[in-house]
Amino acid sequence: MIRTRAVRIAVGPQGSADWACDAVRAGGGEVVDVSEAQGLVWTDFDTTEQLIATLAQNPEISWVQVPFSGVETYMPYVDGARTWTSAKGVFGGAVAELALGLLIGGMRHVAGYAREQHWTEDHGRTLFGARVTILGAGGIAQSLISMLQPFNCHITVVRNRQGELPGAHEVVTTSKLNTALSQADAVVMALALTPQTHGIMGKKQFEVMQSHAWLVNVGRGKQIITDDLVWALEAGEIGGAALDVTDPEPLPTGHPLWSMPNCIITPHVGNTAEMVPPLLALRITENVRRFAAGEQLVGIIDQTVGY
Repeated sequence: MIRTRAVRIAVGPQGSADWACDAVRAGGGEVVDVSEAQGLVWTDFDTTEQLIATLAQNPEISWVQVPFSGVETYMPYVDGARTWTSAKGVFGGAVAELALGLLIGGMRHVAGYAREQHWTEDHGRTLFGARVTILGAGGIAQSLISMLQPFNCHITVVRNRQGELPGAHEVVTTSKLNTALSQADAVVMALALTPQTHGIMGKKQFEVMQSHAWLVNVGRGKQIITDDLVWALEAGEIGGAALDVTDPEPLPTGHPLWSMPNCIITPHVGNTAEMVPPLLALRITENVRRFAAGEQLVGIIDQTVGY
């Protein structure tokens, strides 16, 4: 009997964690040197230039798996020559969990209380029965919608195209963004960064929001015009902001947002180093299996939409 050789997959950068190699083998792949590889699994978040150089030196690689959900740094290199897959959907539950925590913490004034050193009067609004507008319709948004169900919220989703989304009461396009913002008690941003979403939240959007409404951003910092957000918080145009991402990032020491009582900042920790290996390994294993079987891969980056 003739044995078919397993699909050959390299894991980079060289010397990467064993968990990724184990994930490749679990999918039926053989871990090989990059010079022999048909596919490349990249696990490092900070070496885009090295990845691009590796691909240029190894034109036979036909599939690339990257560790990010947001892939704006890779988009200049994505073309029809190779199939690129991202981690979109992999970390949706973990990031949505943080978004929900930030939302409750903001609406219930938890961060404000924590900063005090004496007993204060009560503040805050409940999430139960609130109107929540979510920007984005990907894995984070879908997970968050599920998590919000026990709170009996009215959920409006704003996305780049029309279509239903399970659990959402309304789905509208970005042409109705300001209307969706004006009706919300809370706004959660869970968008990919594209030319269309860059600066999508600015002064005009903050002006239409209700003065008690909280803004949570777990997407990308550049989707908010930071100076406009500082103005909105200082002027009381919105109730507050909880940011896991900022522009610039990291947010510099001494920036006004750090000291604002109605602003919560976390250091881009929607998924942490502890969470990445077990979650990303599942995607790697599934895509290696599909790659070997000639099936459509999960998380394919669409060049036309930018994610």
